[in-house]
Amino acid sequence: MAAIAPEKLTLYETPDPALGRGDRRIGGILALDGRLNAEDIERVLEFQRRSSLRFGEAALRLHLIGEEDLRCALGRQYDIPQLLPGSEKGSKELVAVQAPFHPRAEEMRALRTQLLLRWSHAKVKQRMLAITSPGHGEGRSYVAANLAVVFSQLGERTLLIDADLRKPRQHRIFNIADRVGLSSVLSGRAGCDAVQPVSEFGSLALLPAGAPPPNPLELLSRTALADFLKAARPGFDVVIFDTPPAKLYGDAQSVAFQAGSAIVLARREHTRLEDSNGVIRDLSLAGALVAGTVLNAF
Repeated sequence: MAAIAPEKLTLYETPDPALGRGDRRIGGILALDGRLNAEDIERVLEFQRRSSLRFGEAALRLHLIGEEDLRCALGRQYDIPQLLPGSEKGSKELVAVQAPFHPRAEEMRALRTQLLLRWSHAKVKQRMLAITSPGHGEGRSYVAANLAVVFSQLGERTLLIDADLRKPRQHRIFNIADRVGLSSVLSGRAGCDAVQPVSEFGSLALLPAGAPPPNPLELLSRTALADFLKAARPGFDVVIFDTPPAKLYGDAQSVAFQAGSAIVLARREHTRLEDSNGVIRDLSLAGALVAGTVLNAF
């Protein structure tokens, strides 16, 4: 990944003992993250005066920070949540926060933009989206997780719902507990309190799948899902659903009907064209707006 150019900064004042708490400048952010102390900042400022370098570049030249430290600080400065190096929050699949400047993260942002435009053109008021695909191993959970993150990075209050009650993965991707989740909500054993904020990734919350039930399609087809969405929707701008394989189960159609919109994923050299067309047809018959298709290559 190409190096990110540090931002040009004005002269940085010597920090107080709080070391930059609430400061939007690179030095203050690096201090708050524990990457620089007061003495380090003075060294950087002196070197910056003599070299006319940006603060971040000067700190790099002095070997006080690494490129990952600077990328994280830039992410914080521009409200792009990014995990610090070595963080155990979330898996490596969360490219949007593990490496927000990576080309794959940019692809997710491009997908986000296309969805916003299509929702706008279609005059969609409730921005809810089911992530679907015909079979296994086509990247639904990966796309759902990262798409939810990039929406939250835009400042949209985003709810990610793991509606794959058969082989759920979102709790592992985000490394959170799934003792209580969607299955608990649909069976009447929990309510909106089952939604878990994931503040490290911006304005994001996750409703994991919970314990796998013996009757997932029946649960998803009941009015309980609509009731939950009616109660939860006022608190969120975007709701994204992860779903099980649409060719194998009817769950995706039921979820897409409630969401109103869906995208269909296909994996290069894996997904059959006729299977994708079949899913698009079934979703359309279920009353969902198919906002587009995405070709995954991995």
